[in-house]
Amino acid sequence: MPEPDRQPTGERGLWEVMEPPPPPSHPVADPARAHRSAAAARPLRLATWNVNSLRARLARVTSWLARTDVDVLAIQETKLTDEKFPTSAFTDLGYQVAHVGFSQWNGVAVASRIGLEDVRAGFPEVPGWGQPPIAEARALSALCAGVEVWSVYVPNGRAVGDPHFDYKLSWLDALRGYGAASMGADPDAQIVFCGDFNIAPTDDDVWSVEYYANLTHTTPEERAAFGGLVDAGYTDVVRPYTPGPGVYTYWDYTQLRFQRRQGMRIDFALASPALAARVTGASIDREERKGKGASDHAPVLVEIAEVGEVGGAGELL
Repeated sequence: MPEPDRQPTGERGLWEVMEPPPPPSHPVADPARAHRSAAAARPLRLATWNVNSLRARLARVTSWLARTDVDVLAIQETKLTDEKFPTSAFTDLGYQVAHVGFSQWNGVAVASRIGLEDVRAGFPEVPGWGQPPIAEARALSALCAGVEVWSVYVPNGRAVGDPHFDYKLSWLDALRGYGAASMGADPDAQIVFCGDFNIAPTDDDVWSVEYYANLTHTTPEERAAFGGLVDAGYTDVVRPYTPGPGVYTYWDYTQLRFQRRQGMRIDFALASPALAARVTGASIDREERKGKGASDHAPVLVEIAEVGEVGGAGELL
């Protein structure tokens, strides 16, 4: 959830980009990309986790992977460049991994032990940020056993009226556009947008409506932007298995928020209809928010069943 404390340019909310990032190592996603086949998809355990610095949390992440039998993990806020990403820590556990990171801010990755193909960084018409505006390392996708898995880290927004708030809404609208175009290209596509959306879509998703009344993450504009993805056909597949209120994925480090159960639900897996029909369970691993060196987010897990070789999308064996 947190955004970095960088030096402003003089215009409120804008930050100077001292050096342009290197060209992305992966092409931009195409809504008409091939191979998103329901019949090809196998059962899998999917997870998403904002680790808030992979360098600081690497031992926790690899230990968690080793004991949870996760097939695909979408990671946000690695806060690493591609050159400094610890690839071997994942390959040693049997995972292929793709990452996009330009600096010590943002950074997203997908780790998979069931295949990692057609890796794409970003999506069409994604807005940039900074002076000059650049596309940040906030979205990465790959095909994992026939499923298009996205790791997304939505801009924070910082404050209502800040330019970063407008940037957040524009970023979400571009993501919605990609999602809608993908569904138009293939209604049976297996797609899931995983990650930190920095939005609590309902009042049940925050510990105090009054506390957040004048803050970001709960404004009508942000909730409408989240709703745009839902209207495009993507379902929050975790909520049916983790009903609220009082069920969260993020707790601020300050003021004993975790101990007081004062959190927010801002991490999601939004699945296309064909994939949502295969979901058989979901959970939030609150235990991983405990202890020394924990991220301020908890991992979110989704169980996805196999699809038969014969029959339409969503027909379970």
